[in-house]
Amino acid sequence: MKVFAISDLHLSGMADKPMNVFGGGWEGHFEKIKQDWEEKVSEEDIVLLGGDTSWGMKLEEGIFDVRSLACLKGHKILIRGNHDYWWNGISRVRALRPDDSFVFLQNDCVKIGNLIVAGSRGWTCPGSNDFTEHDKALYLREAERFRLAFKQVEKVRCEGDELIALIHYPPFNIKREDTLFTQLFEENRVNKAVFGHLHGSGYFPLRSEKNSIEYFLTSCDKIHFRLTQIY
Repeated sequence: MKVFAISDLHLSGMADKPMNVFGGGWEGHFEKIKQDWEEKVSEEDIVLLGGDTSWGMKLEEGIFDVRSLACLKGHKILIRGNHDYWWNGISRVRALRPDDSFVFLQNDCVKIGNLIVAGSRGWTCPGSNDFTEHDKALYLREAERFRLAFKQVEKVRCEGDELIALIHYPPFNIKREDTLFTQLFEENRVNKAVFGHLHGSGYFPLRSEKNSIEYFLTSCDKIHFRLTQIY
């Protein structure tokens, strides 16, 4: 079983927001992703989707885009991003999943074989540009949501299991300073962490290590619209 990751697909099947307005590299970006996915992924593999899957505003619009992934192989594990406005109520989202290959995480976890994935959205971290008191409140709330996710991990974790933290926002600032997220990851013995959210030409390492945890940035334009292999 292999594990891959990609995030920030920003699909717009029912929303009039083509991504090529952000640069020529986005032209036909979903076709590029699908081609790479089909070449790499088998039915028993796992693909982590780290948020901002759809531009849709309504639930049916978001699920329309999610369904466009149904033809692709593998177990698909999704979390919510800051632009996933369609993701409104985890029970409603899960009730409309296209098939059993889809898992939607929100402050909880899923175990497949000896792999556990714990996921939540996260938020902007202290030390980032323009961090405000409003951001601080959301940052604290999102840290609490990860605590809830790790409580679920405790119920299913066995010796030898690998644990991945799936978060939409970077769990630290560009200096990779300690945050509540990194502290929780370390306390709960996360092996690897996957995030997205970042776009454009600004520098942020695609892979880094902090206190024995490997971190992967997987925004699709940053990784040239190809899946990153995590395991």
